[in-house]
Order: sequence, then structure tokens, then C-alpha cells
Amino acid sequence: MDARYVFRVRVRIEPARAAVSLESDSAETTVTLYRDAPEPGTEGWLFFRNTLWRGAVGDDYARRLAAEWLGVPERTVEAVDFRELQTDEEYLDALRAEIAADLEPFKADDVDEVLSKYLGSSIRVTESD
Repeated sequence: MDARYVFRVRVRIEPARAAVSLESDSAETTVTLYRDAPEPGTEGWLFFRNTLWRGAVGDDYARRLAAEWLGVPERTVEAVDFRELQTDEEYLDALRAEIAADLEPFKADDVDEVLSKYLGSSIRVTESD
């Protein structure tokens, strides 16, 4: 089973010390950040429910998370966009089963509604290794 969340993160690089300078005051770069998705039913597996809404992520919260994951000051993270959940078929089946086992916390009628509500159309099934 394999799955990961994919984000685009724009980070501003600034000198940390007065004796260091850049050609411009700061530089920006955009990177793709991958975060492993915990196995359904294990600690942290509800990340998608607690963080995403219709395939989008909240600005301030997402910037705090990205800064923590990257080990950089929060002020340097300019923007974060959720791109997709990349998953193999086995993980997606396990995710669906775990959601179906207890739909009530998701306030939805079925698993497809849950996936759409939190991930939008941002699920990409990949080949298993």
C-alpha cells in the first residue's frame, strides 16, 4: 500500500544574518512537497478530513504545516496549494473501507461523497511498485 499527499509550496529565501546578502532582498522558489499518507485506520490517517476541503487547503494553516515539515520559519512560506492524493489501488480500497466503517464523523451519505467533500477530484491512482 502506498499513498502520498502532494502540495506546491512557494518559499521565500531571505538571509538569516545581517552579514549575508542576496542579489535582491529575497528570492522565491516553488517546490513540490510530498507527504506520506498514513495507512487508513492508523494514527494521522484523517489528515485529509482535518486539513482539506474540496481539494483545497486553508492558507494560514497550510503555511504553518509546510513550514514545520520543511523546518523553516513560517514567514518564509508564501503559499501552499494542495495538488492531489497519489495512491495505489490497494491504499484507495483500504481508505474507502475505513471511511465506510464509520460515515457519521464525515457527515456524508456515502464514501464517494466523503472523498469529494475533502479531496475534490484530486485523487490520482498510480501503479503499485
